[in-house]
Amino acid sequence: MSDSKRGKALMVLGTTSDAGKSVTNMAICRILSNMGYSVCPFKSQNMSLNAKPTADGHEISMIQELQCIAARVQPSFHVNPILLKPTCDMKSQVIVEGKVFGTYDVDSYYSDFIPNHSFDIVRKNLDALLCQYDFVVMEGAGSPAEINIYDKDIANMRAAELADADCILVTNVEWGGSFAYLLGTIMLMPEEDRKRIKAVVYNNLRGSPESIRAGASEIERLTGIPVLGIVPHVPNHLPKEDSECFRGVKEIGEGSMIIGVIKLPRISNFTDIDPLYGENVTVRFVTEPSELDTCDAVILPGTKNSISDMMWMIDTGLRDKILSLHGKIPILGICGGYQMLGKVLRDPYGIEDPDTKEIQGLGLLDIETYWDDGEKVTVRNRGTFIRTGEPVSGYQIHMARSDVKGEPLFMIDGETEGCCDDTNKVYGTYLHGVLELPTFRSFFLGLIDPDAVREGVSVDYSVNLELEVSKVSASIMNSFDMDLFRDLFLEVE
Repeated sequence: MSDSKRGKALMVLGTTSDAGKSVTNMAICRILSNMGYSVCPFKSQNMSLNAKPTADGHEISMIQELQCIAARVQPSFHVNPILLKPTCDMKSQVIVEGKVFGTYDVDSYYSDFIPNHSFDIVRKNLDALLCQYDFVVMEGAGSPAEINIYDKDIANMRAAELADADCILVTNVEWGGSFAYLLGTIMLMPEEDRKRIKAVVYNNLRGSPESIRAGASEIERLTGIPVLGIVPHVPNHLPKEDSECFRGVKEIGEGSMIIGVIKLPRISNFTDIDPLYGENVTVRFVTEPSELDTCDAVILPGTKNSISDMMWMIDTGLRDKILSLHGKIPILGICGGYQMLGKVLRDPYGIEDPDTKEIQGLGLLDIETYWDDGEKVTVRNRGTFIRTGEPVSGYQIHMARSDVKGEPLFMIDGETEGCCDDTNKVYGTYLHGVLELPTFRSFFLGLIDPDAVREGVSVDYSVNLELEVSKVSASIMNSFDMDLFRDLFLEVE
């Protein structure tokens, strides 16, 4: 793209949360990339506990990184300039351009951050991308018709206005009420914003498209907005944006090895377990002690608040249950879960919980964790598994530090990382994504079933992820009226 030319913005909106915005955005990024355009995703404001550092250490939402994979571009903080990470029910850590900006409650976020900071941040980063790419495929958040905060909503129509974006409105058919969701959303929007919606997509249909064709035609008649596509339900193992995707889900997979993943109230970066879905594994999401009775291994995942979630494990009886399994089955802790495997968690600054300055951990590893006023760690890592000398990789996102006296697990940049107790099969690390390469994944599964190693654990997870991106994107493209898509969106000025 020439320096004098400005790219075109296209925005994917949803009638509700979980309408399918993220996956539709991903698919459009891949479709445009396959057509030979330079393309980049963008989400002005995202609330998610699934985050990942870029190569230069800027923290962005995991889903925007997935969209970058689809677009075949390297992720940067420009694609997600504002990231909200809830720390408790009413407060969030605000990440701006990949770095911690501050902690806000709901009132101060809308009364201070939005009017005083957000618009300039969004405009600057949008401009940077529009000057570099043929297309910027934007993603909205929640619904664009939240009339109670319409003038403060930087994630939807104000962002579309800043970019002069044409919009696609997506609804989730599986939820029911999709016709009312579409019509209600469109009619609640002011006329100037309504004009930006150029097409609608019916997403996640189980059954024949003909079953909703008549209703879709009626919505088109009432609104004058054409149907771009009726997209079928596509089973996939793409990373999910937040833990709402697990609502009502107790198990995933049908493998012979049952791995219990503790479903912490503030679970974060739970995509760490995604590589297990391609193995002979059933992942069970555990909230009660009895659910661990038939598990072959336990994983304590990341959390945005280790101290509060440690207290939850005590209250539910899960702490005592895990202690009863010590030495009997493998136990793995990642980031916050690693911290909870240690002896003590100290928070003199009240960063995690202002009312709890110290709490005892599970005591299964010889580490002690503390919070200080230092900078947040956001870094990608490559290293070796000390036991075998084979490669491992991952990334770290955490505020706390840990003093480790036990045996280390990995060697990274000449320094040890993690902790382990081989005798009792307990392992802990700050490395998110540690299961993505076969090295540590095959070791961990081999502790459950040595035949898992002899049969060969599957390849690098990134290979499977690329296959999923291609499969889902192709299915969505095949469901689109591509002639309409070209007519509406492919005229680049």
